[in-house]
Amino acid sequence: MASEHVDVLVVGAGLAGIGSACQVRERMPGSSVAILEARGAIGGTWDVHRYPGVRSDSDMYTLGYSFRPWSRPEVIAEGAAIREYILDTARERGVDGLVRFHHRVVAAAWDSATTRWTVTIEHGADTVTMTCGFLFSCAGIFQTERGHTPDFPGMERFAGEIVHPQQWPESLDWTGKRVAVVGSGATAVTLVPALAEKAAHVTMVQRSPGYVVAVGSRDPIADLLRKVLPGRVAYPVLRWKNALFALSFFRLARRRPELVRRIIRWGVRRQLPAGYPVDKHFKPAYDPWTQRVCFAADGDLFRALRSGRASVVTDHIDTFTERGLAMASGEHVDADLVVTATGPSVVPFGGIALTVDGARVDYADTVTYKGMMLSGVPNLAIGIGYTNASWTLKIDLTARYVCRLLAHMRDRGLRQVTPLAPGPEVPLAPFVDFGSTYVRRGIASMPRQGAVTPWRLPQNYARDVALLGRGPVDDAGVRFR
Repeated sequence: MASEHVDVLVVGAGLAGIGSACQVRERMPGSSVAILEARGAIGGTWDVHRYPGVRSDSDMYTLGYSFRPWSRPEVIAEGAAIREYILDTARERGVDGLVRFHHRVVAAAWDSATTRWTVTIEHGADTVTMTCGFLFSCAGIFQTERGHTPDFPGMERFAGEIVHPQQWPESLDWTGKRVAVVGSGATAVTLVPALAEKAAHVTMVQRSPGYVVAVGSRDPIADLLRKVLPGRVAYPVLRWKNALFALSFFRLARRRPELVRRIIRWGVRRQLPAGYPVDKHFKPAYDPWTQRVCFAADGDLFRALRSGRASVVTDHIDTFTERGLAMASGEHVDADLVVTATGPSVVPFGGIALTVDGARVDYADTVTYKGMMLSGVPNLAIGIGYTNASWTLKIDLTARYVCRLLAHMRDRGLRQVTPLAPGPEVPLAPFVDFGSTYVRRGIASMPRQGAVTPWRLPQNYARDVALLGRGPVDDAGVRFR
């Protein structure tokens, strides 16, 4: 039986996949579109993560879609509200019916003779195929089935329960328990105050400190603008305001790291009691924004620390014991429940095995083109967001660019577009200039980037608006046929 064929096949029904499918439907009327989702629900990250307190780590005016403004008053939103927003968007735009659930893409093979991708899909116990003219991977770079948990010595001896936030059991009850949260990233910063509401005590166990900044869950400027301006005017203003603020903060951190260190430290000291060992627990060894800065909504982490319901231990774990964690310093953290908030497992672009005309594609041998295509791989786009700002800002621009590219090809009778690698005179660098542990774990399997446009990832929204929103689609970095 012949495989089903669509013009554009989107992989993933999360925030990126739903937003991208909406844009293709709107900007490329008449094109057939399907969305393949490995799981059984729409929402991606925001459906996978159900741990207590899960929320956005970017403001919703930039994490939300440009074409469907976030209308709720909170700017730092709970995971359930974001999941509802994605679902509502899919229903409103009519793309919910395009999703094929429990369809896991495992391989895709490009054939230049037919100018088509043949996509291999696991659907339950069956293996099926589909073909498409353009493949748009919005599966991200993180494995959804499991997060990363280091193999700590003695874990098998621990008498309590060990849980990773990505696999949070719905029935788990931590009321009155002593909880140890291992990690210092955004997940840990979110979990600690949420767990502290019912736990006997929560200890955040970190190998080294991270930067934490208290931010309000409401934006008074946004509240004012929504009162005095129509939504169609207020939302773009707020989106640009927040995008430019995030970019300015990032650039200041890179250019004047010591100044930003002092500003953040001053903010932390204001949140904690006099005499608190701020430098021990909240003074990282690295510069700001060489790893992501964590945000504590309304200062909830610091409030939990002030109340005594939570504490921080900065030390290396020597071993698990029957009743908790033995630290390298000799200190013991008593725990009935250990939460390993130790980050995601990195799998490039959903782990899809790619071949082009029979030759296997090694992602690490490719160079990104405009942060959204891979050298030598035709008719494929990847949805990857910013590391220094909202993920959706870049996804939104990528989807818009894909539509411009497809329209250019349609209007000129072109069937194939292949990004080219830069010449040997262009230095190459890692895909992401970021020092987070999960990035370091997976960077060797990722593509690289070039030192100049269009192979460079500027991590700059304003530049990308010009490059992806208005720049030519037929520059020297691609070949059409």
